Amino acid sequence: MCSIFGILDLKTDPIELRNKALQCSRLMRHRGPDWSGIYIDNYVILAHQRLSIIDVDSGAQPLYNVDQTHVLAVNGEIYNHEEIRTQLSKKYVFQTGSDCEVILALYQEKDINFLDDLQGMFAFILWDKLKKSILLAEIILVSFHSIWAKINMITLI
Repeated sequence: MCSIFGILDLKTDPIELRNKALQCSRLMRHRGPDWSGIYIDNYVILAHQRLSIIDVDSGAQPLYNVDQTHVLAVNGEIYNHEEIRTQLSKKYVFQTGSDCEVILALYQEKDINFLDDLQGMFAFILWDKLKKSILLAEIILVSFHSIWAKINMITLI
């Protein structure tokens, strides 16, 4: 199982926080021993520890859209990713074979109104640099008949 974390709405110089973020990320290493990725800008720090299951070779995170204006750190699995990829392949340039990259494609296509399109179990942090907003979502399959969901949108000014 992968792990993700973020430091949001930075009040401290991100370069100063980078070492602390790397230390925190290393504490999660046991959850994702195959890859460590970190994204830092003046507003957010996103970290990801990866356990490679799908797209072992090119699914490193955080993931970015082509313009690198959307940044995604995600843990989980998108069960219907092949269907979504097929639907959006003419409108979105996929850069990896990661099942989770479809989150970026859907966000680009539908803004925040895409979560109902996803089938799976996942938690993610999506940073939109242009809007300076963060979308946090967690969908957990409690049983085959119920799903627990928590969704938050935060705008940093």
